[in-house]
Amino acid sequence: VQLQASGGGLVQPGGSLRLSCAASGIIFGLNVMGWYRQAPGKQRELVAAITRRRSTNYADSVKGRFTISRDNAKNTVYLQMNGLKPEDTAIYYCNTEVAGVDYWGKGTQVTVSS
Repeated sequence: VQLQASGGGLVQPGGSLRLSCAASGIIFGLNVMGWYRQAPGKQRELVAAITRRRSTNYADSVKGRFTISRDNAKNTVYLQMNGLKPEDTAIYYCNTEVAGVDYWGKGTQVTVSS
């Protein structure tokens, strides 16, 4: 299983970014896909997740600002982030679980700063 995240960068407060995570080695359409983030000195936390039927859930801190989506034909999950705040600064990781084992991408840095 390989997860390749991209799309991070430096953005000003109020700006937007779209993260992408391309997956391989799994039957993508069957898997729950998630985005997590880890800020310096903090534990990794769930940001958003999407099931194979496209049910979604979000951390309270990002509801109304972030949108997770998936394109099963491209084996890719996205995280559209709008209204970014400095507290969204973190490394963002793509995640999936297969047969009880968690798999993680390398992460992509998102920095929100003026």
